[in-house]
Amino acid sequence: MTRPPSRSRRDRHGRGLRGRLVPDGVPLARSRAERFDDLVLDAVEDLERRWERELAGVEFAVEDVPWVEHTSPEEVVLDADVLDDDSVPLARVLPAHRENGRDVPPRIIVYRRPLEIRAHDRDDLADLVRDVVVDQVAVLLGRDPEEIDPTG
Repeated sequence: MTRPPSRSRRDRHGRGLRGRLVPDGVPLARSRAERFDDLVLDAVEDLERRWERELAGVEFAVEDVPWVEHTSPEEVVLDADVLDDDSVPLARVLPAHRENGRDVPPRIIVYRRPLEIRAHDRDDLADLVRDVVVDQVAVLLGRDPEEIDPTG
């Protein structure tokens, strides 16, 4: 005779209920990736106010780490559209192109982990993210970063 599955299996060893320790909606409940996304969105929103027409079709994306083919560090050659620090990509611009008969808009990709590693604290990370986004927008628009963000 088999017993029906029990609903109390989660408290099997007397550890209590498992789950989130903080309620949704408080800042502590947000993950590092979500907080990083917010920093990128803040930087993009500031730039879109000034460059609305030029950035109208541009997509912004965040990836955890850059994808690099398995090659030795001496063989890694980065394109001109990649912002790097000691051959580690921090961000990348993918220009508009045509793929499988459809138009693909330009895209700026910001890599989260390389930037987080270089930042000392949250304020430093916010400044670094803003600088990287400004530099990549400048590359995409063919302008100087000082022209894109004179306050930076």
